[in-house]
Amino acid sequence: MPRFLSPSWVEEFNSALVGVVLPGLGADTGLAAAGGRFTVVQEVRDTPDGDLRVILHVDDGTLRLSRSTLEDAGDGDDQAEVTIALSYEDAVAMSKGKLAAAEALNAGRIRVRGDLSVLVAGQQMLEAARTSTGALSSSTTY
Repeated sequence: MPRFLSPSWVEEFNSALVGVVLPGLGADTGLAAAGGRFTVVQEVRDTPDGDLRVILHVDDGTLRLSRSTLEDAGDGDDQAEVTIALSYEDAVAMSKGKLAAAEALNAGRIRVRGDLSVLVAGQQMLEAARTSTGALSSSTTY
């Protein structure tokens, strides 16, 4: 069973998405995401593996995750349109459905930098992929 946000968890997440074609973005999508290619970064603090960057790459109806340490973030490979900063505890609660993103944002538990329309588009893509990635949550350890 993969541990949440571990390299094996990211691999299983990406494997669950092989062959999945996600719907296009809606007409109300902001300019940064309208081209169908964007990046959302989560900076997750205090994970069992240290401070991590979990990067959601969206490219013309496909998505994949990658991860790196925050120390490796200086190379500029993953320029994000939006970055979310949160604790591992809050990332776990959101993954389990025990904390809504809007609730965490309103409570100041997460910080967001960048284009909020890209954040909304990323959430739409993840929600559309949930049928393919749903089984992963039952086999994930936290």
